[in-house]
Amino acid sequence: MILLFSPFIFQTIAMCFDELYFHKKRGLPLWEKIGHPLDTLTVLIAYLFLSFNEPSLFNLKVYIFLSAFSCLFVTKDEFVHTKYCEAKENWLHAVLFILHPLTFLSAGFIWFYQLSPFFLKIQPFVILFVLSYQILYWSFFGKNK
Repeated sequence: MILLFSPFIFQTIAMCFDELYFHKKRGLPLWEKIGHPLDTLTVLIAYLFLSFNEPSLFNLKVYIFLSAFSCLFVTKDEFVHTKYCEAKENWLHAVLFILHPLTFLSAGFIWFYQLSPFFLKIQPFVILFVLSYQILYWSFFGKNK
């Protein structure tokens, strides 16, 4: 069971390091201030879907679509990140791109096999907190690039 939760733990650590070290160090240009909350929104939609729908083959297909869309969507900025980010940050992004689908896979297993419904009920709140932080911090306090 711990294997199903480990991608979330590793993703949280990596995202915190990206946000609290790299982003604060270099600041964010406007396109990232808009793009990062949009990335988070795609994750929120997928987890909300799990929270409000019972496991079925059709719902699993919808969830796979939402997850795949999010996994592709979060890569949208990588073409310009090479201009703004140092190699270490780009490497961390690669790690996050590995963890992103693993968290969706784990959440899908947890949901489909009803292993920890409480965990899936709190995930949207966690993601909503991250989304709120991204919008509020980078709109009012974060360093501009």
